[in-house]
Amino acid sequence: MTDTNIHGTGPMADSAGTPKDGAARKGTTASAQGGNTAPSEPGNRRTTPVAADPATASAGMTASAGPGDPATASAQDRSSRHSGPLTTRRARKRYWTIIAILSVAAVGIAFGLLAWDNPLPITDEGFWLIAGLRGRSLVVLIIVALCQAFATVAFQTVTNNRIITPSIMGFESLYVAVQTSAMYFFGVTALVELRGLVPFTVQLVVMVGLSLALYGWLLSGKYANVEVMLLVGVVIGGGLGSVATFMQRTLTPSEFDVLSARLFGSIANSDATYLPVAIPLCLIACAGIYLSSPRLNVLALGKGVTGNLGLNHTRETIKILVFVSILMAVSVSMIGPMIFLGFLVAMLAYQFSDTYDHRYVLPMAGLLGFVVLGGAYFVLKNIFYAEGVVSIIIEVIGGGVFLFVIMRKGRL
Repeated sequence: MTDTNIHGTGPMADSAGTPKDGAARKGTTASAQGGNTAPSEPGNRRTTPVAADPATASAGMTASAGPGDPATASAQDRSSRHSGPLTTRRARKRYWTIIAILSVAAVGIAFGLLAWDNPLPITDEGFWLIAGLRGRSLVVLIIVALCQAFATVAFQTVTNNRIITPSIMGFESLYVAVQTSAMYFFGVTALVELRGLVPFTVQLVVMVGLSLALYGWLLSGKYANVEVMLLVGVVIGGGLGSVATFMQRTLTPSEFDVLSARLFGSIANSDATYLPVAIPLCLIACAGIYLSSPRLNVLALGKGVTGNLGLNHTRETIKILVFVSILMAVSVSMIGPMIFLGFLVAMLAYQFSDTYDHRYVLPMAGLLGFVVLGGAYFVLKNIFYAEGVVSIIIEVIGGGVFLFVIMRKGRL
């Protein structure tokens, strides 16, 4: 009678419990083929595990990892990658979370501007009457934020430089020269009367016309060059600024005081009569830039790559710069110069969006522009009672960010 024990010693084993050579070979072959611990014969009760296939063992280890395991999270993140602008699930979640936060902040700032210090309850009809009177300033803030944000991002893309802003083309200097000339030649009465739809439209036409002439001259022909265009813009802006400074020194103190109030970026400089012209121009130019986002992505690669990919670099650059000129002319003509607002908004948009695609950068920049500008206006008006002089905070914060970017690691 054959002795059987827990070690599976059967008829094919010797007295020491060690299988014979034939049984060992048969059991090894079965294990290699099946990848499990199946017995070599029906009567065999072998309990000692046999090494499984490496792939099966690896799969088992992966399956045993918990959902919170870092290796599992990393594998899932890699599996969700694709070739789009936001390559991972984490990047997409981060982007839309920031967009949601900025949207909530924008709604809160807008409601605060309409409801703060409103003596009537929200259910009263008089509350909405007061809110309607404040709505003009809110619309102006939205227009200026969109103009500065879209114009700066697009301008930095076509010039392939994230330091300079459209102000380098002399829009602010031209505005200062026009205001100073009106005061110098015609007196305080002319400067006060230099408001309304007609003067606003004339100023817009002059700014956009000068820009088109500059672009058509310096970006067409055999030796077209963006860098030369920028240098000419700097020279023109410096010349206009020098002329304006000379005229300002000849004014009386009272005239200079009135003029200085117009030369600061202020919501008080805007007029409700500007809106029928400013709103359509802003929407058309912003829509044109946003719809050109795929081309802006290509222009960011440089002139050589743009040509190799089938785009006319000069034509696309001039088209974008025309939109930029319209936006800057609208912004400057409405509230005055704001040099560092666009730079500050663009830098924050690049950091928060963390992508090359302008379809994502431009909406982020627009929301940031309203949050920054609206927040500064709310603080100055309701805490410091400065009545809309937003350029002070913008220039201080934006100038500090500009210096930080310039001096960071000694490179641009």
